[in-house]
Amino acid sequence: MRSIAATVFALVVKFGGIGLLVLGILDSSYLFLPWGNDLLVVALTARHGSVAYMFYYAAMSTIGSVLGCLLLDVTLRPLGEKGLEKYLPKKRVEKLKQRIERSGGKTLAIASLAPPPFPFTVFVMAAAALQYSPRRMAAVIGATRMLRFTILGFLVLRFGTRILSWAKSPVVQVFLIVLIILYTVGSVVSVISWIRRGRSGRQIPKK
Repeated sequence: MRSIAATVFALVVKFGGIGLLVLGILDSSYLFLPWGNDLLVVALTARHGSVAYMFYYAAMSTIGSVLGCLLLDVTLRPLGEKGLEKYLPKKRVEKLKQRIERSGGKTLAIASLAPPPFPFTVFVMAAAALQYSPRRMAAVIGATRMLRFTILGFLVLRFGTRILSWAKSPVVQVFLIVLIILYTVGSVVSVISWIRRGRSGRQIPKK
């Protein structure tokens, strides 16, 4: 198990900021990757122990997250409210509509800062389908995600040595392996769900 965890960590370190960028896109769009970028920002920042690297990793994670949200926006915006009901229950769509119309920026900011299992992607989907401004969406998510990753980075710089020793413990390595398995299964289910719903949306309704 240690060798598997070490291999995974080595791959993350190898791709560095680019890996964070790609993971951010996937995490904020179609795949199931809760805590993915948070953990990687922590691991990479702790490894380098540099303020410059910390800002770099936070920025790459933020850019990836914003791009992922815009990818969702391109997919959901043309479908509108009715299209959103393919993905979410009608009652939930109504509640999300009220929150987006009343305070869309605040709602997206809270969703961006809140840790899993808060359904961040659901709020992005709702904002896009309900025609919330994509520029405002990108600005709010970019600002709040950068704040989130920067805070994580500063905490790592403050307690870096403890975090590294904690990360090397067998319990944490087993946890990471289980997390990777959950990510894989959840992502497969997520992609299959998106494909099925996309196909059903292209079907011509019977008269």
